[in-house]
Amino acid sequence: MTDDRITFHYAPQSRAFGTRVLLEELGAPYDLHVLDIRTGEQLKPDYLAVNPMGKVPAISHRGVVVTEQAAVALYLGDLFSGAGMAPTVDDPRRGAYLRWMVFYGSSFEPALVDHAMKRPPLPRNNAPYADYETVVAIVNEQVRRASPFWLGEQFSVADVLWGSALLWVTSFGIFEKTPEVAAYVERVTSRPAFRKAQADEAALIAARDSAS
Repeated sequence: MTDDRITFHYAPQSRAFGTRVLLEELGAPYDLHVLDIRTGEQLKPDYLAVNPMGKVPAISHRGVVVTEQAAVALYLGDLFSGAGMAPTVDDPRRGAYLRWMVFYGSSFEPALVDHAMKRPPLPRNNAPYADYETVVAIVNEQVRRASPFWLGEQFSVADVLWGSALLWVTSFGIFEKTPEVAAYVERVTSRPAFRKAQADEAALIAARDSAS
């Protein structure tokens, strides 16, 4: 494990929450750079110099900036390899791990957002994620196979990403909370790191709101 501290560019009530959970799971040393997205702070020049997309999460480490939720998670999992949460290159689970980490951002979230926004579906051959029904079926099948975690017996970075994501989309009613999905989300969110991240975020929001 490295002793270098990570600067974590973060906003409450955003996708960055999953990264906060992951940092806690890994026991990584980090400093929070909190952005208030309600006031557009993420669109100011100082932060756009970090991430021109004006999005969180992002991390700065050893002079390197990493953006995009899955890329941040992959980077951290490999950086803190001693935590055993990222299958190594010679691990048979590595291919599935990389597939599911990328599938979230390339297929799952775009499909759900398009469906929730009632956007007309593209022809299957032109759509980057085939179609909404296929994506949902693939994810539900993987949840059914998760015993108890996404890649099998061992909790991994993939569980932080998918557990946080499924909690989010089911809470907004844009993905069905089947008994299998609910049980999987509970296995992830009942962990101490998740509970700590929730408590820390709640305290930050309360402090922010009382000061405004």
